[in-house]
Amino acid sequence: MKKAVLALVTTAAVVAAALVPSGRPVVAATGGQSGQAPSGFASALSAVKYPTWQTNASVNALAVAGNTVFAGGLFTRIRPPGKPVGEGDAARKYVAAFNRTTGAPTRFAPSVKGPVWSIATSPDGKWVVIGGDFTAVNGRPRQRVALFNVATGNLVAGWDPAVNYRVAALAITGNTVYLGGSFGRVGKVPRNRLAAVALNTGALLPWNPDADDDVHAIDLSVDRTRVFVGGGFTTLNGAEHHALAMLNAKTGAAFAMPAAAAIPAETPDCDSRVKDIETQGNKVFVANAGSGIGCYDGVLAADATTGKLLWQNHCLGATEAIKALGNWLYKGSHAHDCSEDGGFGDDTGMHHLLVLSTSTGKLGPWFPNTDAGGETLVGPLAFASGGNDLWAGGDFTEVNGVPQQGLTRFTNAPGGAVPAQPGAPEVSSSRVNKVTVSFATVVDVDNTLLTYTVYRGKTRIGTWSRYSYPWTAPTITTFTDSRLTSGQTLGYHVEVTDGRNVRKGTAAAVKVR
Repeated sequence: MKKAVLALVTTAAVVAAALVPSGRPVVAATGGQSGQAPSGFASALSAVKYPTWQTNASVNALAVAGNTVFAGGLFTRIRPPGKPVGEGDAARKYVAAFNRTTGAPTRFAPSVKGPVWSIATSPDGKWVVIGGDFTAVNGRPRQRVALFNVATGNLVAGWDPAVNYRVAALAITGNTVYLGGSFGRVGKVPRNRLAAVALNTGALLPWNPDADDDVHAIDLSVDRTRVFVGGGFTTLNGAEHHALAMLNAKTGAAFAMPAAAAIPAETPDCDSRVKDIETQGNKVFVANAGSGIGCYDGVLAADATTGKLLWQNHCLGATEAIKALGNWLYKGSHAHDCSEDGGFGDDTGMHHLLVLSTSTGKLGPWFPNTDAGGETLVGPLAFASGGNDLWAGGDFTEVNGVPQQGLTRFTNAPGGAVPAQPGAPEVSSSRVNKVTVSFATVVDVDNTLLTYTVYRGKTRIGTWSRYSYPWTAPTITTFTDSRLTSGQTLGYHVEVTDGRNVRKGTAAAVKVR
């Protein structure tokens, strides 16, 4: 964790008035000199978006294989970063692939007859499966699910499980592809919303948990022995399992999942559904979206073996996507009220991109943003990562206030966002040989802890560490600079740093009494 810097003031008395969320803020897992992150940002990723090609409509699903990112959704064309709709674009019908290093498209361009809602890549990076509403790929019948060779981009001949309705969730392990969605049959065999097929042949497997309502998310435990499923169901194989369950990867039998009790039972005013699941080590993270005012929209963490609840975040605003990187869980939502967890209230607008501590669920130091440009009013809908980046897809049209539709990415390249420029300090001299100096904190969208240094001319007279957040009023620090010579006119300015980037404020002059 970062360590706060102690005030280094020899000729000053410090009076600070802080407005910050309750509890100690979550900051970087590792820090640099003076408590600052040498990368310039405090979580695993910078808040600066990197150049990425765009889409002309929503991206619903993302997956990574090596240096390739696969995207699926409602889009039919892609275009370069910074370009408006129709300028420099290229056809990509519901699915596309991008170079993970450059953000540019690859030649992968199958013709898919219908929207894509899910994508998964095999652990060895050789295969990619897409799922959705489509009925044909490259002119060949493919009922809602299709398999491609990653190296060649070719559709795999003969692999066609023929699912009768939407495939909204996919996961692959070994020779098994797990399917979730709204379907009722695979081939001619009943399979209600959950099924498994062989990766090498597409043949239906016996795995049959039999969900009574839609499945939106599937992920596997790290050891591949358990399958986590989430959605709007209330029963599996006739037994009560609401919204979240942990299943045997071979038999489909349900294990105990005590954490599911944290998701409220469905009522006429609230239907909270699991929209994404992410496993990391022996933890499983679960994203929820609720209907109705105040219905549970947050994220919870559970033990991936026992199913025991570890923590729960209660931010309001449907959570559609989560991704764990190191000590941080990145979250895509339209969060508008995190006051129950010591964060922002319901009067600060929408916060579509956030990060939580994987240990506590508390808000961390990462505040880029998108808009919500489409019908869902969410913004981000899907995340994927190659380990040192985060690709975000959705129905947004802006990222960090700049036009960027459907797709964006963030990386761990050193630099990060630059702190806002500090204003000129307020200075006054009402006592002989003394000057009172006050300065306000500024915001840095990928740091909450910044270091402020006040200069008298070129002389450094004090350094402070202060927390600040985009949704809180600035913290004001006031001190007295003494042992000065009466009649002098002195200039004071503030410099702020995040450990890598330095911003210098304008100076303010005062005549010493």
